[in-house]
Amino acid sequence: MTDFKTRVRQVRARHEELLGRKNEPLECGNGIYEKYKYPILTAEHTPLEWRYDFNEKDNPYFMQRIMMNATLNSGAIKWNGKYLLVVRVEGADRKSFFAVAESPNGVDNFRFWDEPITMPDDVVPATNIYDMRLTSHEDGYIYGVFCAERHDDSVPGDLSAATATAAIARTKDLINWERLPDLKAKSQQRNVVLHPEFVNGKYAFYTRPQDGFIDTGSGGGIGWALVDDITHAEVKEEKIINLRHYHTIMEVKNGEGPHPIKTDRGWLHLAHGVRGCASGLRYVLYMYMTALDDPTRVIARPGGYFLVPEGEEYIGDVMNVVFANGWIADEDGIRASARAPRRNGKVFVYYASSDTRMHVATSTIDRLVDYCMNTPEDGFTTSASVETIKRLVAKNKAMGQ
Repeated sequence: MTDFKTRVRQVRARHEELLGRKNEPLECGNGIYEKYKYPILTAEHTPLEWRYDFNEKDNPYFMQRIMMNATLNSGAIKWNGKYLLVVRVEGADRKSFFAVAESPNGVDNFRFWDEPITMPDDVVPATNIYDMRLTSHEDGYIYGVFCAERHDDSVPGDLSAATATAAIARTKDLINWERLPDLKAKSQQRNVVLHPEFVNGKYAFYTRPQDGFIDTGSGGGIGWALVDDITHAEVKEEKIINLRHYHTIMEVKNGEGPHPIKTDRGWLHLAHGVRGCASGLRYVLYMYMTALDDPTRVIARPGGYFLVPEGEEYIGDVMNVVFANGWIADEDGIRASARAPRRNGKVFVYYASSDTRMHVATSTIDRLVDYCMNTPEDGFTTSASVETIKRLVAKNKAMGQ
């Protein structure tokens, strides 16, 4: 056996061992969810055929010809009994693309489909696309809303200047995608999410208006906008439904994660909040709920973060970051019809750590609703936080604890 064939065999064996590794829930969690021991996707999970030339004549040392840097920020959907992620894969050249990875159980054995997604361009091609939110809409399409990044030509001398728009595409098989025009808005937009149902006969978007590519500026938080025609989507009126606040986990910016989950108590929302700290920007996840009859009316605001980077999650390309734009409410939850709210049922929360790798945490609808409804709100001052703790201490003392 030649050195080439030996190396091919060794690389394939290591890759297969990684893909087939069983994941394990971590013990002694916070009771809200369970994290898992291993990341579900890393750059090393990408297919060998994407990275290596298997022709011995052209690649005698069996080198990686195309290197991958990260797998992150993935949309999620249950499809034909499988747990599917539309993964943001970033190459060593810093260009991101989308690729589908599927698992039989949602927590391990994720394998990529043979080829990345071929996403058609808009009229003005984007330099980079990433962070797709998937929505199976009641109109029959699966929509992907994602960030399209282009150079800001108003400052030609600045090679780091960029603009962000919300790109829209739709599909019925996750293979063939129809690209629609980017969402038109008065401001730059990132973290835009399509609501899964019509509202007053219109398409509804969660938005995140911002003054610049990174800086939210005057953008007050997570917004809401109704759109008449998804094929020419335009934000004409926009209102903020989830505000940023000083000295909180979301003082710098916040943004909707995946589309909300409908429960019998209201819409469950997962979002990210950003604050400044000595090491830069800290990204965490938080939750809130809105009313079934009015998705713009917030009915629960649990204070503080829901999930943060821990241990090795803290380390990566962009440190101290967790980000989620995909979750799956399993169909074992009780549901009377397609539009009916879910009760009970397992929830898979897919999150990236430090812009490097993908993880999963699992919970249930009942637990997440309980967390949202019964966790005290942020009182926005030290004294308010202390009084909240004292009330819990007094309650436990009264119970003899």
